[in-house]
Amino acid sequence: MPKPAKSRKRRVDLTHFDQAGNAVMVDVSIKGVTDRVAVAKGAIYMEPSTLRLIQARQVKKGDVLAVAQLAGIMAAKRTADLIPLCHPLALSSVTVELACDKALSAVTIVSTCKVTSATGVEMEALTAVSVAALTVYDMCKAVDRAMRIGDIRLVEKSGGKSSRFVQV
Repeated sequence: MPKPAKSRKRRVDLTHFDQAGNAVMVDVSIKGVTDRVAVAKGAIYMEPSTLRLIQARQVKKGDVLAVAQLAGIMAAKRTADLIPLCHPLALSSVTVELACDKALSAVTIVSTCKVTSATGVEMEALTAVSVAALTVYDMCKAVDRAMRIGDIRLVEKSGGKSSRFVQV
């Protein structure tokens, strides 16, 4: 298993602003086209009774996991419409996996996005996880308004000129 990326303190120029402070879309035309992969994770925490309803497919709005999976995939494809200055990408692959975790009383979500491009797919993977979690919330809010979405994070990134990033 690869070692987690080390945290380095360094000056980082914000790439989405020009010298005058105006918002700009980053010009990626000089970057090399490479295979790029990003993996994001997150969870939605709930009452154990809500999790049981999801597992038994007894939520009145339908199969929560199937609908949330589809919503996450669709969201990844629309990321550039949702996030200002994000490049539209021709995604090669998007997967969204949801699992019921009884010990956490949560639905865990993992998204993997792939592209061959001059820019990465981190935002697409993060958007997929976020929208899948929001969909679970929407479908179950009638029985559990106290659900909590959290722990959404990038856990892996590869491709491009920067080194591989892995966070446990």
